[in-house]
Amino acid sequence: MQGLIIIVAMFALLWLLLIRPQRAKQQQHQRMLSDVDVGDEVLSSGGIYGTVRGVDDEADELHVEIAPGIEVRMDRRAVGAIVKKDEAEDEEGADALEAAESADDEASVNGGKDEVSAEAVEQNRR
Repeated sequence: MQGLIIIVAMFALLWLLLIRPQRAKQQQHQRMLSDVDVGDEVLSSGGIYGTVRGVDDEADELHVEIAPGIEVRMDRRAVGAIVKKDEAEDEEGADALEAAESADDEASVNGGKDEVSAEAVEQNRR
């Protein structure tokens, strides 16, 4: 009898700690997918950022612009997250900072000169 009580208690603990939170997370993700609309910036489960340009509810697809003039079809379930405006601005700021640091690094490598020697060009051709 005690063995049965322990098994039931373990199952209840398993349900409370694993199954219930996973189910809530799944429902939240489904709500997020149903809320995707034109103009939203999304992050795909593959790590690609894009802006939703069209929604095809019948085929359960999104038309997402990933670069200016480049639009791809994406299954709605491939959306990993809807990027909030604040996150997008932070990301753009981080990219600009990274680009500036990269430019500083290049300037320090070639002594602050932007010109490339003829020898360097010849070595790169080989």
